[in-house]
Amino acid sequence: MSEQDREPSKDPSYEDIRFELDDGVAIITLDRPDQLNAFSGKMGQELAHAYRRCDADDDVRAVILTGAGRAFCAGADMSAGADTFAKQEDTAFSAAAVDIPAWEVRKPVIAALNGHAVGLGLTLALQCDLRIAADEGKYGVLQVRRGVMPDAYSHWTLPRIVGMERAASLLLTGRKIQGKEAEQMGLVLRSVPAAEVLPTAMEIARDIADNTAPLSVAITKRLLWQSPSLDAGQVEELETELHHVLMGAPDAIEGAVAYMERRKPSWTATVSQDWPQWPTPTRK
Repeated sequence: MSEQDREPSKDPSYEDIRFELDDGVAIITLDRPDQLNAFSGKMGQELAHAYRRCDADDDVRAVILTGAGRAFCAGADMSAGADTFAKQEDTAFSAAAVDIPAWEVRKPVIAALNGHAVGLGLTLALQCDLRIAADEGKYGVLQVRRGVMPDAYSHWTLPRIVGMERAASLLLTGRKIQGKEAEQMGLVLRSVPAAEVLPTAMEIARDIADNTAPLSVAITKRLLWQSPSLDAGQVEELETELHHVLMGAPDAIEGAVAYMERRKPSWTATVSQDWPQWPTPTRK
């Protein structure tokens, strides 16, 4: 996907999500509370639009993905009954569910799992950079108990988050766990009471928005997600190339001066205007 492809189209009137921008922090809320935010095709389209909007808008410094009501997302909308997982002949079908995963958004994306997140609800959260869970919530990738299989890149995201064996314990059994077990296995950063999930996520997002350099964070995130496909030498090569992008630039000067003067830095580089041509490692 090119950077140009990420430019948002005209903002639609969202129906299955809500979008708010709070002083640098975008809050995307899955908004079908009567259906426990079960994932619909419209929700996927609107979430993709919101992600592109966050990626392109320099006023967005961090993103929170959460749910309305008492659940984060109950997974696929199964109101169609026997046709929920009907065979798809359309070649446009993708198990990705959202055509831009959260890791492609060049701002940190934090999943605030305010309640249950199962099936697709959890696999979407696995695409985020950080996850905060509710102690009371139930979490699981249940698809093998529904006659289908895990989706939304979960065979790639989950092992790199918790390791192969713990990933197998979730993907192959379809079992549910609660927040504290999710924290213990490293599936989430923290598990807190449900009422504290969004404030905890907001505290992290606000720290990013207030104190970090936007371009530095964006470049770091991109390389972090790319790193599993690289060896140590290739990572060193890319770190070196990308340091040349940042070192000596106004933000590198400002960061050091602001630190010495004990003041909040004033960043000038933006993701939309200063994003570098991404280097390709030459080492084999």
